[in-house]
Amino acid sequence: SFQNEINEVPFFDIQLPYELALKIFHYLGKTELGRCAQVSRTWKVLAEDEVLWYRLCQQEGYLLDTSISDHSCWKLALKNCRARERTLKTNWKNRIGAVSQLQYELGKILCDVHSCDGVVIAGYTSGEVRLWDTRTWDYTAPILEPMHGPGDAGPQPRVSFVRINSSLAVAAYEDGTVSVWSLMFGREPIHRYQHNQRIQALALGSEGATVATASGFEVKVESPNDKGFWQTTETFEIQKLVNFLNLVPDVTGSPVTVAAAEDIVYLLKAEDPGKILHSVYGQPVTCLDVSAHEAAFGVKTFGWLLNEPNQILLYNLETSQCLKKMGNSLGDFTCVNLQNSPPNMLVTGNKDRRVRVFDLRKSESLCSLYAHQLGVSAVQMDDWKIISGGEEGLVCVWDQRMGTKLWEMHARHPVRHVWFNSHSLITANIPDEKTPRGASITDDDLTAHRKHRGIIYAYEFSVDQLAVESILPICRSSYDEVTGYNYNIGLAVPYDNI
Repeated sequence: SFQNEINEVPFFDIQLPYELALKIFHYLGKTELGRCAQVSRTWKVLAEDEVLWYRLCQQEGYLLDTSISDHSCWKLALKNCRARERTLKTNWKNRIGAVSQLQYELGKILCDVHSCDGVVIAGYTSGEVRLWDTRTWDYTAPILEPMHGPGDAGPQPRVSFVRINSSLAVAAYEDGTVSVWSLMFGREPIHRYQHNQRIQALALGSEGATVATASGFEVKVESPNDKGFWQTTETFEIQKLVNFLNLVPDVTGSPVTVAAAEDIVYLLKAEDPGKILHSVYGQPVTCLDVSAHEAAFGVKTFGWLLNEPNQILLYNLETSQCLKKMGNSLGDFTCVNLQNSPPNMLVTGNKDRRVRVFDLRKSESLCSLYAHQLGVSAVQMDDWKIISGGEEGLVCVWDQRMGTKLWEMHARHPVRHVWFNSHSLITANIPDEKTPRGASITDDDLTAHRKHRGIIYAYEFSVDQLAVESILPICRSSYDEVTGYNYNIGLAVPYDNI
């Protein structure tokens, strides 16, 4: 081939070895390489060298887990990746994609929802826990079986909290039980433990196998030992009831937990069990999020007393120092997202109906969006968009730089969970009322009325169709289904598959 014959590359009036010329071209970007390719035949071979384009692809964050031998033309691979990203961005902005409802009628009313990488877990008042994998469009959700003791003949206790990460699913029940399932092995729990009282908070590490729960004045941390047997690694006694609980991600060694109990924030480590990160008497914490090195939480102050409005505080977890005090709003901060935000950024929602984005290097907000009539209940952002959910049931998608709303969708109950990645979005509207009138246990109908149930939506933006054209769940049914109560009449030409 021509490339093998090139030993000396003409660089103006000197001849350079190929490797040295390649080293110089390493400093160029896409545009410059394109221009160099037009200089001469020798330069074209050099400017289209696979090493250069593989490196550019990696720098822009595409195909990070591939090696240079995986593609024959890295210039084309980069072009395709950029085109796909542009298409996805356009689809997000114009709400082009497929939308599905993840429903399970027999579960009665939705209690809690969580998701990780497109896998959704939901817990219901019937005590059942279900999983959906939206990456494969698998909507026949498996039920995760609870572990029945010998005396568990009556109705199951309802689910209080659910959490999921890449390998585990966890549910906490009203009676103080916690069940842990492995996503690799079957539907039976691999571990179960019990608190004596109601569980107030549940946390699961973003990676690995560590579960933390708070009940009464106790925080328990459970994880498997070297042989894989689960055990209680830590038990912490604290003075107040925990409202928020987070495990610090990417910790080597024993797990570290951040717990907010009324007006105290604890940093719970094995070597320093009662460490208080922040405490101001009479100023309760209203929301909490934790990244690998920092904790951000909202503090409710009584402005008319101390002349200091509600704020978001940012603490460094290694030095336990307060780095920043941000915001000065009259409403309470209801949600904060630090872990999923871009570097040096933080997004918050407030009872004063506004979504605010803060730059952690400054103290004032970069943008403030008037979003939801009844207060903001869930937020997440990336480098160009913000997605917020409100107490009135609206989910809004915003263009962060323009500060404009791109689109919104509405369902009946408050939005309690929002998660998205580059191509999909999952939202959950969860009812506050878990025992609506007329839906008592003596009723013949085991399903709750649709308006009481709550709903989970899954959007897929890599599908090129308008969301309004997405087939309704009732029309996807076939004659195989024998359930009568949801009137599954196969409307999408059912005789096609008879």
